[in-house]
This record gives sequence, structure tokens and C-alpha cells, in this order.
Amino acid sequence: MTPIITAFERSPDRGRGLARDMRVRWALEEAGQPYDVRLVSFEEMKQPAHRALHPFGQIPTYEEGDLALFESGAILLHIAGRHPGLLPDDPNARARAIAWMFAALNTVEPPIVERSMATIVERDKPWYAERMPMLEGRVRGRLDELSSRLGDAEWLDGAFSAGDLLMVTVLRRLDGSGLVEDHPNLADFVARGQARPAYKRAFDAQYAVFEAASQGT
Repeated sequence: MTPIITAFERSPDRGRGLARDMRVRWALEEAGQPYDVRLVSFEEMKQPAHRALHPFGQIPTYEEGDLALFESGAILLHIAGRHPGLLPDDPNARARAIAWMFAALNTVEPPIVERSMATIVERDKPWYAERMPMLEGRVRGRLDELSSRLGDAEWLDGAFSAGDLLMVTVLRRLDGSGLVEDHPNLADFVARGQARPAYKRAFDAQYAVFEAASQGT
């Protein structure tokens, strides 16, 4: 059965591939799994029908037969567990790859999101100028630690895995800030992820949605 995912009808990232459906699209492309996309408006996301799939009224969701999932990390773990190529076969390596999935979402992403939200909703507040150095310091601290651990390796733990996929999408949320570029090995890591054919297919698919919305089609 072909899975169905949800994505923004009009993504606020203007086709940059930063919305979390990009993670799911990329994983499905890596797995060679066809999928359908149901586009939802911001209004539809808050309606009971969508909240039945995602209690917090967000995207993405994932439906496959009688299974419905929300949260991009949970969806990726499900996809990776059902298809080869996203998690190693060796049990210990598999466990480490899953640990990197959790690290991307629970350790690296939160300070990045907090910084991003501050630039969007707090820029006109009197405390913004004092708050931003603190927020950027937290991000820099995480990037320092991640860069040190990655070193000159190609991926986080051996071969490419769902942990790398999630980490690349998390770091991409810093596009335009210059923060990732302060660590050349992290910038190269992100570039390697974006160079993967599956990433390119996923990006092109979500960008086509932005183009169609921009043209009013």
C-alpha cells in the first residue's frame, strides 16, 4: 500500500526544503518507496480531521493502511525499520544510528529552533538584542561538539543512515546564518547529504509544490 504524507499547501519556507515533510520525503526516496502527498492549509491543519492524525495540528503525518503516525522522527524510524538502507544490519551499529536520530532531534535541533523563532517573533522586542547572543552561543556550543565528534569522517557513524539524514535536515535550518560554515567539516557534511540523489528528488518534489502555489495553480 502506498503511504500518504501531509505537507504544507503553502510552506512558509518558500520552497527551501526546511519544513519537516522534507525529512520524510527524503527517507522515502532513500528507501525507494513511492508515496502520495496530501497538501493541507494552515486552517485545515487545525481542524478535527487533521488533528485526528496529528493532535498538535502540524505536519507531517504518515498514513499506511490502518497505521497513522505523526512526528517526523517517529515516521523516519518506522520507514527505516521497514526498508533497507537507512539503518545498519549490525545490531550495535543500528542502535548507534538510532541514537544519532534522537541526538539530532533532542539535542541539536532545540537550540536551533529557539534561535530561529526568536528571529521571527521577537525581532521587535526590547530584549532581542540581549537575547540573541545567548541563543547563538547555545547553537555554537552544540555545533562545536558535533564538529569535534564528526572530525574528518564522511558520516556520523560509518555508512550513511537515518541519523545522518535527520542531522543534515536539522543543520539546514541554519542556512543563511553562517554558523554551520564556521565548521568546514559540518558544512561539507551537509553538502554531502544534499548531493545524494534521493535528497535531490525529495527537494525537487517539495519545491514543485511551492512553484505551483506561487503560480496560483
